[in-house]
Amino acid sequence: MEKSLAQVNNNCLKVVLFGPESTGKSTLAKKLADHYNTQWVPEYARAYLQKKWDDKQEVCAVEDLVPIAYGQMASENQQAALANSILFCDTDLLVTQTYSKIYFNDYCPPIISEHVQKNHYDLYLLMEIDLPWVADDLRDRPNDRSFIFERLEQALIDHHKPYVTVSGLGDARFTTAVTAITNHFAYV
Repeated sequence: MEKSLAQVNNNCLKVVLFGPESTGKSTLAKKLADHYNTQWVPEYARAYLQKKWDDKQEVCAVEDLVPIAYGQMASENQQAALANSILFCDTDLLVTQTYSKIYFNDYCPPIISEHVQKNHYDLYLLMEIDLPWVADDLRDRPNDRSFIFERLEQALIDHHKPYVTVSGLGDARFTTAVTAITNHFAYV
């Protein structure tokens, strides 16, 4: 696995799907990548933490955060090399940092916070919590979605990230995302 949290330089635009659990990020990332005939980056933490749960019935711990960050960036850099003019990322290090602070008493490993500042994304699609919450082995905060949404939105504001809130069910959510991308990038 790549041992760097830095982005590899390339010419593609990077769009992050950003939001609380069970807001359709993965589904929308896949659909957008298909629509734009490009690549998308799955959320590395899901596979990593699902394996941990399946093997040991353990949840995320502080010591998992840096390996998750490394895995996410390795996946992103690999997919960026294959992408056409745009890459869709189903999470980024700012999500990792924000969730870390929520779950671990306002703590985030410094190396992650450092690369939150260094890495660049062109647009964030902040997913509204208007989809029904769906339980799985990893999702654990159905009653905190509003709180987490607010924390994530504040993180975008605090870090001066360009973002658009995406809402709606089914095709309406997809259409809102495509419209936001079209409005933000005149040449996509």
